Amino acid sequence: DKWIISRLNTVVKTADSYLENYKITETAKLLQDFVDELSNWYVRRSRERFWVKGMPQDKINAYMTLYTVLTTFVKICAPMIPFMADDIYRNLVCSVDPTAPESVHLCDFPTAEESRIDTALEEEMELVLEIVVLGRAARNNANLKNRQPLRRMLVKADRPLDAFYAEIAAEELNVKEIEFTQDVSAFTSYSFKPQLKTLGPKYGKDLGKIRALLSELDGAAAMRELEESGTLVLDLGEKEAVLEKEDLLIDTAQKEGFETAADRGVTVVLETTLTPELIEEGFVRELISRIQTMRKEAGYEVLDHIVVYQAGSQEIKNYMMRNEPEIRAEVLAESVCYGEEFIPSDAYRKDWNINGFDTALAVRKIG
Repeated sequence: DKWIISRLNTVVKTADSYLENYKITETAKLLQDFVDELSNWYVRRSRERFWVKGMPQDKINAYMTLYTVLTTFVKICAPMIPFMADDIYRNLVCSVDPTAPESVHLCDFPTAEESRIDTALEEEMELVLEIVVLGRAARNNANLKNRQPLRRMLVKADRPLDAFYAEIAAEELNVKEIEFTQDVSAFTSYSFKPQLKTLGPKYGKDLGKIRALLSELDGAAAMRELEESGTLVLDLGEKEAVLEKEDLLIDTAQKEGFETAADRGVTVVLETTLTPELIEEGFVRELISRIQTMRKEAGYEVLDHIVVYQAGSQEIKNYMMRNEPEIRAEVLAESVCYGEEFIPSDAYRKDWNINGFDTALAVRKIG
């Protein structure tokens, strides 16, 4: 909550400055990025707070924070999307406050509350987001779904995260442990070749010498220099060649059992080896996801309790029986029944192939 309020006030302050100087494109990009942070980070990470039963204080805090952000943000957006902003404003504000101005365009532009801006908090969360984006890229490259737990991720950055923020990143990426280190060279090797399209016009006859020097480089040290300074300097004898990233073709070789991704001075290394325990945990998450999908397709409400049925694959049955308490808690199931003969005709049924195993699942609402 403190982070999104801080980001909101930073956006108010920045947007006001941009618009005063007619920086329209920059303003639009700023607002677009904030929408992404709000919807794909704050709201998504607060879902359980919104869904919890009753109205505990934490749920009220989440709702009021989101309402404050939306009603303020819509005023920032008004110059850019006047009709949509007015529609959102009237829906959020006029519908509950008859004394409010009848249009967003009759409201004052927001003023940033400097006391609500926490720069350190924003910087920490920005690093969390960078790590999460890179971790997802590494997972994608390794063809590992986010529901499959992993044992460890190594992170190289200019500073380690506090335990609180590291736990957020670990939860998002479904890894058991995050370890910060300043040396990831053991997991990745780099080799460099000249990008002829850009280096040809610059260095012409020296291309052969540049190619030879690049082939002799210590790949890890050269990559570190490139990330830290943005350039790679080669001694050609009478002169130097200053190469930028766009001047180079960089080949990356991964150590077996690891997957690496890097950008903007941050490198993550995922340990991709799967133990039987991790594989089983991944199966359970896949099962929970399938059952939640079926709840939605059947039209059940979020808080409806159900009975789950399984038939078919003995392997899937074994996984479900060993992890039944967790599955029941996640999908609000009062019980799980195994066997084709127990599936009632009025249950919502679907056949699935889960990680190579064919199984039938069914759900039925209680009451």
